[in-house]
Parts: sequence; structure tokens; C-alpha cells
Amino acid sequence: MAESESLMIFGFILGFLVCTAQFLMAAEAADADPLQDFCIADNGSQITINGFPCIPMSDVDASAFATSLLRQPRNDNPVQGSAVNLANAITFPALNTEGLSVARIDYRPRGLNPPHLHPLGTEVLFVAHGTLLVGFVSTSKRFYTQVLKEGDLFVFPRALPHFQFNVDQRLPALAISSFNSQNPGVVRIVPSLLAAQPPLPTEVLQIALGIRDQQELARLIANAPTQ
Repeated sequence: MAESESLMIFGFILGFLVCTAQFLMAAEAADADPLQDFCIADNGSQITINGFPCIPMSDVDASAFATSLLRQPRNDNPVQGSAVNLANAITFPALNTEGLSVARIDYRPRGLNPPHLHPLGTEVLFVAHGTLLVGFVSTSKRFYTQVLKEGDLFVFPRALPHFQFNVDQRLPALAISSFNSQNPGVVRIVPSLLAAQPPLPTEVLQIALGIRDQQELARLIANAPTQ
């Protein structure tokens, strides 16, 4: 990626975070408020708590608050054509107790970030490049959808299933998402049903999906994405 493009992407990210700062402060936080200035996560600790233990403040320097994690896209899913690079309290320990995480999402032409939900946080998506068809389904089964252009924002309410799709057949797309949780979690709907380990009982899937033919169900499971 050219240096000018990298700088432009970081400009988009910075502008997006500034624009959403007021939203994140005004919205009810998904995480508890911090009790100290900062708490750089000690991801190597064996202590199990709701969150992460802190590295001693005396051991923290300025480099702990910076990351190059979002400079480059992750390798995309060859079938779905999208790649999500998430900076959360696990991958960027400075976010521990801060009630915030950020993701870079790259889409190939006609690439899809398939239906999923975030059980622990609300998402605000900013389109940095390209055109995306996005949508979510409410608890009353109403489908809300919109075509987003470069510079547009869209809110995915907490724990509601949603997706993004690059409608362009020639050009890639790029989006930046912010969450009001240090770890919003992700549940991918199809893999959760068809690729769970250990697998869900066959009869449960047959009834839930309305598929009576066991061979048809077996084919569906065999072709289901695992992530």
C-alpha cells in the first residue's frame, strides 16, 4: 500500500473517532467505568476476571498506547471476500477498561461481511472507501437496510444481526467500525448453527431450519463456512 494511501486511511480513522466520540460518551456504556487513569491489559496473566488484570503503571511507557494493527488488512476470507482486523483489549491492551474498540473491514468487489451480531456492544460503521449495502434485523423481524457511500455512517444496535456487502463489481471497499465496548464479541450466525463444536443435534437443526431430509441437511453442513 502506498504511503499516501496509508496516511489517507489514518486520516479517515482519526476523523471517524472524533466524530463518534460524542456518541460513545452519550450512549450508555456497554462496559463498566474505569477506576484509574488507565489499565494496560496483562494478557499473559493467569488470573481470570471479568476483563483483564493491569500491568503495573510503573512498567508502562508511551508505546503501550499506540498500535500499527490497522495499517494493513488481514487476509480475507476467500469465499466471502472480506477481512476484519479488530483492535480490542486483547489485540491492543491499552483499550482495557476504556469501553472502546475499533475494527478495520476490507471488502473485495462483491465481498460480504456475512450476517453476525455483537452481543456486548453497539457498532458505528464509517465508510472510508466504496459503496456498501448494509442492514440489520430487529427483534420484531423488521429488516432495516441502506446503501452507504464514502463518508457515511450507520449504527448497528447492540446484539441485532447485521451484515455489510460491497455492491461494486470492480472496486474494493473499506470501512472503519467503532464499538462502545473493549470487547464487543461476535457471533456469526451460520457457523454458530452449522459448524458448532460439538455439533448441534441433527433433529434440532432439522426442526429449526425446516429441513426434513437428512442428506440435504448434511450437504448444508458440509458446505457451511466455519468462520
